Amino acid sequence: MKKKWYVVLTCIVMLAVAGLAVAVAQSPSPTALQAVEAMPEAAQGAAVAVTVEASSGWLEHLTDLINKVDDWVWGLPLMGFVLVTGLLLTAILRLVHVFNLKNAFRYMFHQEEAGGVSGEVSSFGALCTALSATIGTGNIVGVATAVGTGGPGALFWMEVAAFFGMATKYAEGLLAVLYRKVTPDGKVLGGPFYYIEKGLGAKWKPLAVLFAVFGVLAGLLGIGTITQIHGITSAVQRFFDPGFNPQDMATGLKLFGVTYSIPVVIAGLIVTACVGLVVIGGLKRIAKVATVIVPFMAIFYVLFAAILLLGNLSKVTTAIELIVKAAFNPAAFTGGMVGTLFIAMQKGVARGIFSNEAGLGSAPIAAAAAKTNEPARQGLVCMTGTFIDTIVICTMTGLAIVVTGAWEPSLGLKGVDITIEAFTRGLSFLGPHSSWLASGFLMLSLTFFAFTTILGWDYYSEKCLEYLVGMDNRKAIGAFRLLYVAFVFVGPYLTVAAVWGIADIFNGLMAFPNLIALVLLSPVVARTTRDYLKRRAEGKAEG
Repeated sequence: MKKKWYVVLTCIVMLAVAGLAVAVAQSPSPTALQAVEAMPEAAQGAAVAVTVEASSGWLEHLTDLINKVDDWVWGLPLMGFVLVTGLLLTAILRLVHVFNLKNAFRYMFHQEEAGGVSGEVSSFGALCTALSATIGTGNIVGVATAVGTGGPGALFWMEVAAFFGMATKYAEGLLAVLYRKVTPDGKVLGGPFYYIEKGLGAKWKPLAVLFAVFGVLAGLLGIGTITQIHGITSAVQRFFDPGFNPQDMATGLKLFGVTYSIPVVIAGLIVTACVGLVVIGGLKRIAKVATVIVPFMAIFYVLFAAILLLGNLSKVTTAIELIVKAAFNPAAFTGGMVGTLFIAMQKGVARGIFSNEAGLGSAPIAAAAAKTNEPARQGLVCMTGTFIDTIVICTMTGLAIVVTGAWEPSLGLKGVDITIEAFTRGLSFLGPHSSWLASGFLMLSLTFFAFTTILGWDYYSEKCLEYLVGMDNRKAIGAFRLLYVAFVFVGPYLTVAAVWGIADIFNGLMAFPNLIALVLLSPVVARTTRDYLKRRAEGKAEG
C-alpha cells in the first residue's frame, strides 16, 4: 500500500505526457527545424527534416515553451552542477580515476573469485549494458554539432568534461553497488533512487521518486524509443533511398495518410521485431546482446576512424594544435564565424555531458546489477564507460572532422552532414567510391548505435518503474515492455522534434536529484575508496 500513490502518480503523469507528446508530434510547429538544430546531439542524429504546419496556434506556443524549458534544463545550471560535482569528486578522491585506470580495464574482464558474490550479470555485462545506452548517435552527430557551432576548441572542452566526468561516474558506480537491493532469489535493483533513499535517509525518498518518474518518462517517450528509431530509419533512407519525395506517392508507401519511404517502413518493422525479442527477455538477454554488439560496434567505428586518421597522418599534429589553441581563442582561427570562448566551452561541455551521461544517473542503474561485493571495484569499471565513449570514440570523430576541415562554416554543413563530409574527404585515398563507403559506414554505425541505445534505455526506464511499483509486479513490468516496443513501432511515423524536447527535459531533470546525492554522499565515496585501496594494498581485496 505504501507504493500505491507512487503508482497512481506515475500512471497519471505518463498518460498525460504521452498524450501531449503524441499530439505535438503529429502537429509540429513551423519552428521545428530550428528546434532540431538547437536540440542535443542524439536528437539531431535522429530528427527528420520534413515538418508540416501546425493545425492550431496553441501547439506552436506549446512547442516554443518546450524548447525554452529544454534550453534552460540543459543550460548553465545543469552544466555547472555537473562540472562542479566532477571537480569536487576529483579532489576528494585524489585522482583515483587516473591512477587506477589500468586496473579498471583489467577488472572489466576479471571477475571476483570469492564465493557468495551478489549480482545478476558480470562486470563486463553491466558495463556493456551501460555503454549500449551511452554510445549512440551523439558520438557521430553530437561531436559534429559541437565542433560545427563552437569551433575545433569545443572538442578540447569536451575532453575536459569527460576527464572530471570519470570521477563522477566512478562515484555513481560505487554508490549503486553499495546501496543496491538484492532479493533472496538473487534479483538486483539499484541506482540513484536507492542511494538517495538508503544513503540520505527516508526523508529524501520524494527526491528518489522524482528521479524514477523522470527516468521512466525519458526512456519511454523519446530517448530510448522515438528518436532512436528515427535515427535508424533516417540513416537507412539516406543510404538506400536518398531521392525519396514524400509528395510522390509512387516512390513510397502510404500509411496514416502520409507517404513514407519503403526502406523506412521495412527498417522500422525489422528493428521493432528485434527490440521485442530482446527486451521481453529482460536484463540478462539485454546484457547478453550488449556484450556482443557493443564491443563490435565500438571497435568497428574506431578502426574505420583510425584508417581515416592514418591516411591523413601528416595533418593530425596540426589538427591537435588547432584544437588546443581554438579552445581559448576560437575567433582567431575562424575569422569570427564561429562563437566566442564561452560558446566553445558551452558546446563542448554540453555535448560531452550528454554523450557520456556522467552525472545524469543512468549508468549506475546498470552498474548495480554487476556480480561483485566490492563497490569501489565496480566504480572503477563503471568509469571506463566515460573514457571509451568520449575520450576514445568522440575524440576519433572530432579529429576526423578537424583534420579534413569538414567543420568549416563556409561549407554550410550541419549535424550528420559534417561527419559524412569528413569521412568522404578523409577516405578519398581509397578511390572513387569513398563517398559511398563513408555513407554506408555511417549508416551502419548509426543503426547499431541507435539500436543498442533502445535496449539500454529500456533497461534503465524499466528499473525506474520497478522502484516505483515493486520488483515483483510482473504485470506492470510486462505491460511496460509491450508499451515500450509499441513506441518503437510508431516512432518512424511521428515527427520527432517536439517529442524529443519533452523526453530531453526529463532526461536532464534526472541529473539534479542524482547530483544532489553525489555531493552529499561524497564523504561515503571517499571513505569506501580509501578502505578498498588499503585492503587491496594489503592483499585482503582482489586487485
